[in-house]
Amino acid sequence: MASEGNGFPTSTEGLPAARSPELVELADGDALDLRIAPVAKTIGGETVRMLAYNESIPGPTLKVPEGAEIEVRIENRGDVADTVHWHGLRLENRYDGTHETQRPLEPGDTFTARVRFPDPGVYWYHPHMREDYGQEMGLYGNVLVEPADPDYWPTVHREIALTLDDVLIEDGAVGPFSRSETTHVAMGRFGEHLLVGGETELRLDVRRGEVVRFYLTDTANTRVFRFAVPGARMKLVGGDSGRVEREEFVDDVILGPSERVVVDVLFDRAGESVIEHRTPAKTYELARVTVADEAAEPSLGTDFSELRTNEEMSAERERIRPHLEAEPDKAIAFLAEMDMGEAEGGAPYTCPMHPEVVRDEPGHCPECGMKLISAELVGDAEGGGHEHHEHGNGHEHHDHGGHDPGGSTSDGIEWEDDMVEMNRMTTPANMRWKIVDRATGAEGSEINWEFRVGDLVKIRLLNELAGDHPMHHPFHIHGAGRFLILARDGEPESNLVWKDTVLVPTGETVDILLEVTNPGRWMAHCHIAEHHESGMMFSFDVLP
Repeated sequence: MASEGNGFPTSTEGLPAARSPELVELADGDALDLRIAPVAKTIGGETVRMLAYNESIPGPTLKVPEGAEIEVRIENRGDVADTVHWHGLRLENRYDGTHETQRPLEPGDTFTARVRFPDPGVYWYHPHMREDYGQEMGLYGNVLVEPADPDYWPTVHREIALTLDDVLIEDGAVGPFSRSETTHVAMGRFGEHLLVGGETELRLDVRRGEVVRFYLTDTANTRVFRFAVPGARMKLVGGDSGRVEREEFVDDVILGPSERVVVDVLFDRAGESVIEHRTPAKTYELARVTVADEAAEPSLGTDFSELRTNEEMSAERERIRPHLEAEPDKAIAFLAEMDMGEAEGGAPYTCPMHPEVVRDEPGHCPECGMKLISAELVGDAEGGGHEHHEHGNGHEHHDHGGHDPGGSTSDGIEWEDDMVEMNRMTTPANMRWKIVDRATGAEGSEINWEFRVGDLVKIRLLNELAGDHPMHHPFHIHGAGRFLILARDGEPESNLVWKDTVLVPTGETVDILLEVTNPGRWMAHCHIAEHHESGMMFSFDVLP
């Protein structure tokens, strides 16, 4: 199947089969060749054309020591001009990998970046030109930065980096894209096939009593994941950029797009176990784990039961205390403007997510706050209302009941696409996502912030209900520094961890404290790929 009209190529003829990712261990001063090129990958019984770094989806997992610097020689043999962004790394600005810091790589071009790894933790790399296309097609890979302190993390038997993703397959190909504009702008592009480490049916083998560290990264365009391992014990130990203030036992962890979470899991019972993604309405099986009766050596059960406190982060709690009650230095709001046309011929207005809401005049839905549009348009969009994509991995769904059957729930997260065809019709021409500086009224590229290295900046994030489509947003700040979450709706954060992305649910106010460390021009944006591509971003300057 070839590309048609304004689309991208879809033919798999002559393409190499996508491989499983390699673990590439690099030392300070080493070099890596990273090549973007098409591959053929089988998903849900369909062999489809995708894009890969070094022919694998995900791309190679890079393992480097804290403090190292490597050279990455990037070659673009893909479909569009591109860059590689090193997500979460506080590196030199000219290697951040955006169109503002380097010339985009046209197909056939090369670029050499020098990438530094100042902080332990789990990071990732991905495109920063047409992210909606590149990430959906498979361009993402992890970076594990080994801490210099051997006791930084608890002791485990094994470490596994897992990307959590989804992909939309239609008519034997990845769901179509337009070269000239982004689609699915309202909700972001949801896929019906969930991929864990690039696989739809991941299988893991462990021994009884084995403790496995999972480095989790949400690489999906828009889907939020709630990761759980029923029947095993799970301990939260880290987040975006290192270890948490206090280790704690948890039943599940939530990741918004681009967030990372580090959990240690003890498989203490022989037999079959599963890894799940849980939403209020459904449970999806992500992977199966076979736990052999053979005992893991050495036994780590006693070590696993210990919950350690990170003294370094406890010291940060004291440092941030004066900022908790202080007024924010900056405040920005997240809003949407939707223009789907006026109703004609006396047609009523309705909500694509709640079609039972019908009004004679335009307005907003009392259930979800979304702008009402012509009922004729909703009727024309087959699949509007509460239709969901079914999970294409062939695994069982469990209906928990007692919740809103749609994806928008009282927790402020849209877990599913509740308006499939309407979402597909939204583009930057009829749906505009905005970041607004509440002090000046400036929007997007008009925002003019300037900081200096060493500043501590309190930023208030307002996910307001006043827009035409209130929903959650994962807000990401590039490598100017790192931040701590101070409070959510006025409640102080109970367990600190250094972050570069924060998931802000619908209607919530989140205060963060940005520690500014790197000079240059840096981006900040929503990490729902379609929102970013529709203009939900701005840049700011840091002076030395």
